[in-house]
Amino acid sequence: MPPPLKPFYSIPIEECHAPLVDLQAGRFHGLLTFVEPHPYVALGALKAYGGVSPWQARDEVAEALGQAARHLQAERPGWTIRVFDALRPVAVQRFMVERTFADLAQAEGLNPADITEETRARLNERVAVFWAQPNEDPTAPPPHSTGAALDLTLTDIEGREVNMGSPIDEPSERSFPDHFAESSDSAGQTAHANRNLLARVMLQAGFVRHKQEWWHFSLGDQYWAWRLGHSSARFGRVV
Repeated sequence: MPPPLKPFYSIPIEECHAPLVDLQAGRFHGLLTFVEPHPYVALGALKAYGGVSPWQARDEVAEALGQAARHLQAERPGWTIRVFDALRPVAVQRFMVERTFADLAQAEGLNPADITEETRARLNERVAVFWAQPNEDPTAPPPHSTGAALDLTLTDIEGREVNMGSPIDEPSERSFPDHFAESSDSAGQTAHANRNLLARVMLQAGFVRHKQEWWHFSLGDQYWAWRLGHSSARFGRVV
């Protein structure tokens, strides 16, 4: 049995019908870069996308992301925001939830198809820390299916991804935004500073950061509304 729905799903959605836009369009040239090939396509999720481009977001979200990238370049000339993931159909959410579950099971030497219900529940709880359920209910959509959530990192003036302390999607405590806040070594301190820089420019543009994922930011979805105390969300599921 999957874990219960997260509390932000109690926020009602008042859909504003803002269109999706292409984040790779020319207006973002020099501000954004992209992980290519798309990480989940590289893992085998191409069919699950059903022809939908993952490099899309609601127009308001895209505009705010461009604003965040300009804030970044004001602080770090030549640096860019790198987009790891944006629009994600529910079918892709299901693909990644199932893959993460299998990876966690195999890391413990377990066969995902042959485990006890107790072990399955324990692993599902670990998955749920980092992955929303692939829910088909339109009142409780996975955030990325709304076009309002983004997974991001930073690149330096040489175009290299900077030290963030852990890779995107790592299902461990290292992914928690403040994991390296008390680090005594220089690498940990650098990772924490870079995470804070990304968060600072994104928050200045109106986003909120996920409490358990240094890379995940949203604007206008249920999680955003819940974190900011708004009575409703602006964006519901589009794919």
